[in-house]
Amino acid sequence: MSDLLAPSSPPHALVTGGAGFIGSHLCERLLADGYRVTCLDNLSTGSLRNIAGLTERPGFAFREHDATEGLGRTDRVDLVFHLASAASPPQYQRRAVETLRAGSVGLFAALDLAARDGARLVFASSSEVYGDPEEHPQPESYRGRVSTTGPRSMYDEAKRFGEAACAAYRTSRGVDAKIARLFNTYGPRMDPDDGRMLPTFIRQALDGEPLTVHGTGRQTRSLCYVDDTVDGLVRLARGSWAGPVNIGGSQELTVNATALAVLEAVGGHSPITYLPALPDDPARRRPDTALALRHLGWRQTTGLDDGMRATVAWFRERLAARAVAG
Repeated sequence: MSDLLAPSSPPHALVTGGAGFIGSHLCERLLADGYRVTCLDNLSTGSLRNIAGLTERPGFAFREHDATEGLGRTDRVDLVFHLASAASPPQYQRRAVETLRAGSVGLFAALDLAARDGARLVFASSSEVYGDPEEHPQPESYRGRVSTTGPRSMYDEAKRFGEAACAAYRTSRGVDAKIARLFNTYGPRMDPDDGRMLPTFIRQALDGEPLTVHGTGRQTRSLCYVDDTVDGLVRLARGSWAGPVNIGGSQELTVNATALAVLEAVGGHSPITYLPALPDDPARRRPDTALALRHLGWRQTTGLDDGMRATVAWFRERLAARAVAG
C-alpha cells in the first residue's frame, strides 16, 4: 500500500461484482490485507454463496445493488475495483444490454466515485479485447481483431470501451485508473452451469457425461488459477504502473489437452464428443506477461496440477451438496 496516498484507517476498498467468482476471492484477499471492504453486486450472476464466509467478518459489508443505477451514498473509498459484468458467453449473451451498461454506465459511476474521493481504480478488462488474434502471444501493444456486431461483441466491446473510459478519466480528470486484462481464470466458486469451458468439463466429468468440445479442440487457451489472478489485481492496485497489463497463465493448452487434464484430475473416463465450432471463437490465446513481471513483479505461481486439484475438490463438494438439496 506504499503508493496509496493518505489512506483512511483502515483503508476502504469497494469491489463491484464482489459476489462473483473472481470478485469474492478478491474481497477475501483484501480483508486479509487489512482493508475494510464493501462488496457491491446485483446478484444477476454473482451469488451470496460465494461470500458466505465473509459476511460475519469485521470490516466486510455487502450491498445488493446494480452499479449501472449509480453507487448512491458511499463512504469515502481509497480503492475501487470494477469487476461488475457477466463473464461467460451464455451469461453475457442473455444479458447483452446489461453487459454493455456494466462496462459503460456502471464503470462511469465507479470512475466518478474514484474522482470524488481521489481513489485509485482498477478496471478488470479481458483478453477478449484481442478478439481472434493475429499476433501470438498477445502483448498489450496488440490492438486486436474484434467483431463489433458478432455474438461476443457485447462483452468484447464493453471491455474495449471500458479501457477507453479509464484512459479518458485518467487524462482529463486526473483519476488514477488502471487496466488489467484478465485471461482465462479458474478455481473454486466457478458456477458449474455458467457455460464456460472448464466448469463445463469438470461438471460433465464428475457426472460421468461426455465432455463436449466445440470445433476441433485444437484451439488453445491459457489458464490462470484465481489466487494468482487476484494477486495480479492487488499488485496493480498498489503500484505505480497504470497498464494495460496482461494477467494470465503462461502455459498454452489446446482445448483437447484441457479436457484430458480434467479427466485426469477427476479420475474419470468420459469420452470426448465434438460439436460445431462456435462463431468468433479465438483460435489461439496466450498472454505475453513480460510487462506484468517488469512492472508488478507478478508471475503465475500455481501449477495446473495443483490448481486443477483444488478446483475439482470444490466442484465435488458443491455438486454433492446440490444433489442433496435436490
